[in-house]
Amino acid sequence: MKTFKIKQKLFSLGGKFTISDELGLPCYQVEGSLFKIPKTFKIMDMQGNLVGQIDRQFFSLLPKFQVNLANGQSFTIKKDLTLIKPHYSIANLGMEVQGNFWDMNFQLYQNGQAIARIDQEWLKLTSTYNIQVFDDAYCDLVISLVIAIDYVKEQQSGAAAN
Repeated sequence: MKTFKIKQKLFSLGGKFTISDELGLPCYQVEGSLFKIPKTFKIMDMQGNLVGQIDRQFFSLLPKFQVNLANGQSFTIKKDLTLIKPHYSIANLGMEVQGNFWDMNFQLYQNGQAIARIDQEWLKLTSTYNIQVFDDAYCDLVISLVIAIDYVKEQQSGAAAN
């Protein structure tokens, strides 16, 4: 089992921050594009190897985000057409999400087996997440998923503010 903490910087051009393990040692580096439209995020290990990339699909009626992992796996997070409360779905993940996805307190299951637990810390100035991955083979996927969901939430809150 591995434990990670994602704590974004309050002021960061483009969205650059480090993801640490339970000892506070850096494990991943996340870099958002500064001037690229639509914005992308690259997730790299500490040796600079690309682990995953998140791209917003530009020509889509509703917001849609593609997550591509270095191992060839990919999944899509898209906004569903709703009138009252925003709802997003994840396609091609091959996992079940249980808990409160939108408030970032949920678990990931595959074939009934717990893969990861994600919890957001509240009353913080920046987005802070605690992540437990029960099978090390899923670390890159879970980290990429959390970054993608946070990006989707940021886009939603920015749209609501306008």
